[in-house]
Amino acid sequence: MNAVELLDIISAGETSKVQFKRELDKDHDIAAEIIAFANTKGGTILLGIEDKKGTVFGLDYQQLQTFSSRIGQIAHDSVKPQVFLFTEVVSIPTMEGDKKVLVIQVSEGVSKPYKDNNGTIWIKQGPDKRRLTDNNEQIRLFQQSGLLYVDEMIVPYTSIDDVEFSKVKKYVESIQKGETEPVIEITDIFLKNLNIIKEGRLTLSGLLVFAKDPQNYRPAFCIKAISFFGNSLGGSYYRDSRDIVGTIPELFDQGMLFFRQNLKHIQKGQNFNKPGILEISDIALAELLQNALLHRDYSKNAPVRLMIFDDRIEIISPGCLPNSLTVENIKLGNAAVRNNLLVSYCSKLMNYKGFGSGIIRALNNQPDIEFINDENGEQFIVKIPR
Repeated sequence: MNAVELLDIISAGETSKVQFKRELDKDHDIAAEIIAFANTKGGTILLGIEDKKGTVFGLDYQQLQTFSSRIGQIAHDSVKPQVFLFTEVVSIPTMEGDKKVLVIQVSEGVSKPYKDNNGTIWIKQGPDKRRLTDNNEQIRLFQQSGLLYVDEMIVPYTSIDDVEFSKVKKYVESIQKGETEPVIEITDIFLKNLNIIKEGRLTLSGLLVFAKDPQNYRPAFCIKAISFFGNSLGGSYYRDSRDIVGTIPELFDQGMLFFRQNLKHIQKGQNFNKPGILEISDIALAELLQNALLHRDYSKNAPVRLMIFDDRIEIISPGCLPNSLTVENIKLGNAAVRNNLLVSYCSKLMNYKGFGSGIIRALNNQPDIEFINDENGEQFIVKIPR
């Protein structure tokens, strides 16, 4: 980093990725800052900058040596698991001579959640940090590090009586398709081997794919669909509004039906006597809706939302892109599976392959799709103009 780059960062003020410190705080305060960055998206601590106004005070030689040594020791002793820092000194020319700033860069961690010696988890919230106490938020950190898969967790109070055996039979038949072996008898042991049942309870994936009534236990895991008059989310009038419930395959089928019944069918060069073609690519809608249902964050107690406005449609799924994926690289076919078990089931029951090619296929059929990875709102938004 050079002086021009550093001055540009300072001029923007403190953010969720930049923190100013005139001098090094107490060890536990600095540990909390490091932990918050590692648990979020990484960031930079600038030592020698007044934290209220961004004034460059700089550090002398002795401070640079002392602070560099202390910051490494804090990261080693007061952050669990240990994180590794990158530090450098940048000189900024001023009217009073060069002033040196210690730049401490903290990468986003791969072993979340990080904690201090008291077991406290810290995360960033805007330019500030806060303690993480909500169980669902902690689960999301474990999920990001690959230490926990939400779709494999047990759903309390469920039992084998909640399983719709005809749905399991359909899944087994799809696995055995083309084989001459007889259909396997579906027993509780067989359901356990398929990870539909654990310890006598349904897994979340088992509930969402094979249960008689998934929303009986997880009412928010549905689709909220609405077709508005006008272009405002705050509109008071709608053409159609539905709460769509059922298993993931059923949600998909009913969600596509909602689109087909509420979007226009237009003539696109076909013969006058042939039915109209959907104004937005049916292939693109199918790929995007499958992604919303299968790759959403199921640690967030919220529905997938389908919204049709006069000028656009929006598909909103809970949770940002996982594992450092960006809008740019998903367009290139990069993928990170958040819900492994759920995807494995639906790859046999739906027209879904899970190769990461769905976004490319959607764009090939509907090039004007806009993707928004809303990190502040913790949601992924797809917009298509009508």
